[in-house]
Amino acid sequence: MGNCNACVRPESPPLDSKGHDTNKKPNSKDRKPNPFSEDPIRSAAPIRVLNDVVPVSHRPPRIGDNYILGRELGRGEFGITYLSTDKETKEALACKSISKRKLRTAVDIEDVRREVAIMASLPDHPNIVKLRATYEDYENVHLVMELCEGGELFDRIVARGHYSERAAASVTRTVAEVVRMCHVNGVMHRDLKPENFLFANKKENSPLKAIDFGLSVFFKPGEIFTEIVGSPYYMAPEVLKRNYGPEVDVWSAGVILYILLCGVPPFWAESEQGVALAILRGNLDFKREPWPQISESARSLVRQMLDPDPSNRLTAQQVLGMSSLNYSNKDSFRVLNSR
Repeated sequence: MGNCNACVRPESPPLDSKGHDTNKKPNSKDRKPNPFSEDPIRSAAPIRVLNDVVPVSHRPPRIGDNYILGRELGRGEFGITYLSTDKETKEALACKSISKRKLRTAVDIEDVRREVAIMASLPDHPNIVKLRATYEDYENVHLVMELCEGGELFDRIVARGHYSERAAASVTRTVAEVVRMCHVNGVMHRDLKPENFLFANKKENSPLKAIDFGLSVFFKPGEIFTEIVGSPYYMAPEVLKRNYGPEVDVWSAGVILYILLCGVPPFWAESEQGVALAILRGNLDFKREPWPQISESARSLVRQMLDPDPSNRLTAQQVLGMSSLNYSNKDSFRVLNSR
């Protein structure tokens, strides 16, 4: 005869080595908090990002105490930049608000701490955007900085459509001065490119300022780095080989100079892998237009800044001392071709 439901006895629940019921649901009091939970009610104490980076006295409790946040100026992977106004002086500034919800790993948190520490450590310089104040609340880390309203270096090159060697030399002097200042203070930028240089205002003679130290690191003389970071077109070959130091910033500055002079990157391909292979091959093209019309001194400077051997590459201080950055060439030539 078949078994009826009334005759079937429930099986004893499986027990672990300590005799505990393995099917028993854990009590909510025994549950460990999920460190990645986005529910602020159930999360443990909120993470503190800026502890031990900026003295507490430099961080008033709320950004709203001193600044008014206005319209959005731009956004990135981790946060949004807003127009902000100093309540006391009425000065217009920029506020980069980084969402803590997007800082999901210890690496993310450390990156923000390092960015703030680097910007706070650099001395005032007319070509480096200044960090004015930092704030932290339950939801965001706020970085209040100088407002640069003149747009990106790259955008201005495109808008002009052509550049003279003299104008390219002026920009290169600024980029080299930024690299020199960073290196003197033990900072390697690691992401120099035209998009990371902003003009302070829309005037033709506006100061040019370096921004975005999110990939920057402190370094000591002789220290070797292995992490592949940066933007593909501007990476030095030793970055791809995972064996590099601060010389990579001069390489990136050399790529910027090459683009200023002819309008295209020196190493180009359809894919990032192709770009990397072109960088490792290191063949510079000085035959296509407008290179035949560009002075030998400018071409020589490009070669020395893009030397594949970092030990032979010019330093930022040596770049600033080159006579090719101090001539007065009145001839203009085409920089950016129509695309």
